Amino acid sequence: MLRTLKELFASFAAPDDSAPATEHRLQLAAAVLLVEVMRADAVSGAVEREAVIDALRNKFGLGEDEVARLLELAEATADDAPDFYAFTSQLNKGFSPEQKLRMVEHLWQVAFADGALSHFENQLMLKLGDLLYIPRGEFVAAKQRARATAPSLDPSP
Repeated sequence: MLRTLKELFASFAAPDDSAPATEHRLQLAAAVLLVEVMRADAVSGAVEREAVIDALRNKFGLGEDEVARLLELAEATADDAPDFYAFTSQLNKGFSPEQKLRMVEHLWQVAFADGALSHFENQLMLKLGDLLYIPRGEFVAAKQRARATAPSLDPSP
């Protein structure tokens, strides 16, 4: 298991420009960030997990089995990740500004999925928005769009 994770982290730095390898790295990077937001408030329930699954389906058009495998790998990777830079840098290299903004909206949807936005989720989202170089106005607009589609929300910021 440890060797597999070391190989995975090495693959983030390896310059493999083949389309499938790049797509898989982008999918894993996005999935890890979604998992981190799901876990941010220490209460990751079924609703937030379903929001992660929906985001992966919508973002990448993956089937049920592919999403399950990707989510399992993302959770294992997130457990051993020292920071977010390896993942956000992959998205910065591989996604257009519009794709990154849509990714931020997916992240907000996961944060809002349980009907409450914790301080920890909000702080993590601010950090991820900065690491993905999302302009603050666009970041706030993505948050508002995600909040509008969220289940009954606690009125706290």
